[in-house]
This record gives sequence, C-alpha cells and structure tokens, in this order.
Amino acid sequence: MPRGEWSAKRERQYDHIKAGLKERGHSTDEAEEIAARTVNKERARHGESRERSRTSTQDISSGRRGGLRSHRGEGGRTYDQLYNEAKEKGIKGRSKMNKAQLEKAVGR
Repeated sequence: MPRGEWSAKRERQYDHIKAGLKERGHSTDEAEEIAARTVNKERARHGESRERSRTSTQDISSGRRGGLRSHRGEGGRTYDQLYNEAKEKGIKGRSKMNKAQLEKAVGR
C-alpha cells in the first residue's frame, strides 16, 4: 500500500476504519483492504491524489454511504442510484417505480 503518501489525518482515518471493521468481525486482511480503499477514495475526492476515478469523485461519499452499497448486503444500491441509471438507459415510467421495480428495470 502506498501509505507513505498519506497525511497524518489519513493514517488516523485508516486506523479508525480498520479497527471498526475488525470489531465487527472482518478479517485483518479484509479490514486493511476496505480501510485503504476508503482512505484512497476520500483522498481522491479532496484532490490529494494524482489519479482518481470518476466513481471516486462523483459517487456519494464513503462516510455518507455507510452500508448503502456494501457488497450484497444492506439493500444494495440506493433508490437514487437506480433511478439515475434508469434515466441514463431511457427507461419510461421510472418516476412511478419503487426501488424493486427499478432494480428489475435496469436489469441488475
């Protein structure tokens, strides 16, 4: 991990996230990976990294997201994310659909 480039604040953030994940039963390796990805995403959002993906800068923040999109648990993608995907695909009647209908309509 390129942790040598992280500020003291990002190091503290990494340690805090890692400790929280380990308390919730994640393995050390998994906790380290998730914590590093979260810190790197926050660095990209705040212009602290040289490279950044579109998802890192345009998606909802890691802190806000919480469990909204955690792997397959806690409900998957949010209603707004599904709605925006349906809008991009030009799906008609999306404004009257609920979350389950949007999931089916976007086909994922």
